[in-house]
Amino acid sequence: MIAAGLMLAYVFGLLAHRLRIQPLVGYLIAGIVVGPFTPGFTADLSLAAELAEIGVILLMFGVGLHFSLKDLMSVARIVVPGTIIQIIIATLMGAVLARLLGWSWQAGLVFGLALSVASTVVMVRAFQDRRLLDTERGRIAVGWLIVEDLIMVLALVLLPTAAMVASNDSVPLSRMVFQLLITLVKVSIFVTVMLVVGRRVIPWLMHYTAHTGSRELFRLAVYAIAIGVAFGAAKMFDVSFALGAFFAGMVMGESNLSQQATEEALPLRDAFAVLFFVSVGMLFNPHVFVEAPIALAATVAIIVVGKGALAWAIVRAFKLSDTTALAVAAGRAQIGEFSFILIGLAIDIELIPPLARDLILGGAIISIVLNPLLFALLVRRPHPEGGIPDATEPAEPLTPTTLSDHDVLVGYGRVGSLVGAALARSGARMVVIETSEDSLEKARRDGAEVFTGNAADPEILAAANLKQARRLFVTIPEPFEAGQVVQQARKTNPSIDILARAHSDAAVEHLSGLGATLVVLGEREIAERMLERAAES
Repeated sequence: MIAAGLMLAYVFGLLAHRLRIQPLVGYLIAGIVVGPFTPGFTADLSLAAELAEIGVILLMFGVGLHFSLKDLMSVARIVVPGTIIQIIIATLMGAVLARLLGWSWQAGLVFGLALSVASTVVMVRAFQDRRLLDTERGRIAVGWLIVEDLIMVLALVLLPTAAMVASNDSVPLSRMVFQLLITLVKVSIFVTVMLVVGRRVIPWLMHYTAHTGSRELFRLAVYAIAIGVAFGAAKMFDVSFALGAFFAGMVMGESNLSQQATEEALPLRDAFAVLFFVSVGMLFNPHVFVEAPIALAATVAIIVVGKGALAWAIVRAFKLSDTTALAVAAGRAQIGEFSFILIGLAIDIELIPPLARDLILGGAIISIVLNPLLFALLVRRPHPEGGIPDATEPAEPLTPTTLSDHDVLVGYGRVGSLVGAALARSGARMVVIETSEDSLEKARRDGAEVFTGNAADPEILAAANLKQARRLFVTIPEPFEAGQVVQQARKTNPSIDILARAHSDAAVEHLSGLGATLVVLGEREIAERMLERAAES
């Protein structure tokens, strides 16, 4: 299953990327191809379910790592009431559709709740691609996602108890309230343990492991904490794997090793996230396009038109600009990973019919495919001469730097920030290209002009005025991404001095071949410095 799933996910993901569609759609289609509802090879559903569980844990761990209370509070007056209102109304729209299909109100409310939430992956990627993430629109969108994720985590915790109560009409109201209170108490105890004990133990454990000097052990510690806390939360406190993983990530995110933990968690998280979407696709029955086309069309209408219009109206009600409202509306007009998790749990506890999953998956695929088109239609920048805006132009144009004979730094992590601080002390003028807001803030404090995005993008390199720069420092550790930057930079400015870092001889050869002037191999430099010191003594 793993081999077939990953190979097909790569093929269909690459095809989706070529068609300018989110790769997530390709992963879902790969799952459909190896699923039981299509001819040919059928993957192991039980193994897929277990891999999907790990995928959910690592996805939620990633959400927790990036949870920022500061960013949330800056837009809380809009996103907290806005998210709650949107979830309530969208849930009711879904529930009405479910009732028209003959389902119970309980099933309808769960179905509507699954329609009310958007994909974090799709929405963040869409805002990143248009360089909107660091704007007011981006902060509102991300804040909306954070509040929504917290509500959905709570829903995942309470759903089994609510289903048990709903399945027995003879249960008195006091028993129902008691069951819900027991669940909330368990969740509260778990949260308290994580905030009081976990906040001390997890950072200490990460620092202790880091001091061993073993990257392998550090990476293992990240995964062990994520999966171990999730498992312990489920077994000891009867809360979901998702909630346990979220709090593990949130607590680890407070450590000054959080950036390194994020780097170590990404590869395995991304691999299992792909397998999660493949496993979800395996459960989709494509016959729904023929057997229930009207129900599917109504589902898509709620997701795209209903949620989009609702988000626009809510943002406008807070007296924000139409530009901001349209951007948030476009981002909200799709569904994704939380919808799959919620509907899968609801089917496992027999709260909702299997058709609901097919409608959710069909609606997700269609809405994600339509999402780039919605952004092109709705998120436009005003034309400088007042003419008709071009939908193909980015919504937030870059303002090029006016610096010349300056230094450009790609990456402002552990190495980049040391280089930047030294350049700042020498009085050099700097431009920093980064994606992490924390790193960008550090670069600003060091006096650098900053750009958010992929440094291999010719537009960003042009905005950094690489043609008139004197040096380029490529400090990101990934040789593939660094190679793209070096190659683009050499094309932009054939005479620029390019200094890069590497972790292996192969990476040195790779970057040198693409045009780097000097590639520093960390291990070799350490050895040479130690030998120099030994020779002096």
